[in-house]
Amino acid sequence: MYTRAIWMPPSCGLVLACRTTALALVLALACASEGRAQMTVQEQRFEQLAATGGFRSHHPDIRWRHLAMSSYRKGDYGKAARRFRKAALYADKPAQAMLADMYWNGTGVTSDRSLAHAWMDLAAERAYPDFVEFRMRYWTQLTEAQQARALQLGQELRREYGDAVAKPRAELEMRRGRRLVTGSRTGFVAFLDITLVTDGGQSVRLRGDEYYADEYWKPAAYWRLQDLIWRAPIRERVTVGDLETVDEAPAR
Repeated sequence: MYTRAIWMPPSCGLVLACRTTALALVLALACASEGRAQMTVQEQRFEQLAATGGFRSHHPDIRWRHLAMSSYRKGDYGKAARRFRKAALYADKPAQAMLADMYWNGTGVTSDRSLAHAWMDLAAERAYPDFVEFRMRYWTQLTEAQQARALQLGQELRREYGDAVAKPRAELEMRRGRRLVTGSRTGFVAFLDITLVTDGGQSVRLRGDEYYADEYWKPAAYWRLQDLIWRAPIRERVTVGDLETVDEAPAR
């Protein structure tokens, strides 16, 4: 059995020990890039922005994943699956991995391991290492018939959820959000003073050029930032083996 312990930042508000599914992985990463040993200024700011409703309103990948995670934590797994699917429409790879996990284990949906592999294959489309690893583990546990069906289902999913069609949906929303500032005159955003409130009630104050930086609103730069976050290894990952009986040391 494959088991590992994953470091969870305290801000996540989740208590997860050793798990054998992708869930612990995705929950850890969904708390964002806190799982990295070091974060760039851009990543740190993205963490702040992703915790605010105003930013999420124009980033449907983040918005729907946030709502899905909220439903999942409450045990409303059916709603969580529907919301993860919404996030998946906007090229959100963590949401696609969560759907894979739910279908693999039958959490809130009917268990379907061929479909689970198809979702994980989609999550691994950008070769993010952890999702690639889980895709391989799923594959080796399928029968030949299940593998053949997984390949067929994967082709069907890519037609609706693959990056080629899903990224443009997210990009359209980002462009709309950026245009709301000053129409086409986005060069003047540096004079703006923006105050946001996070889900935890904390105020985040940024200059306009910080809030509307390319890596949060311009598609090519946004996807590069996502790659930077999700291609990084999780910090403090360990592999936990079977329990062993250890003889008690003699008393001194």
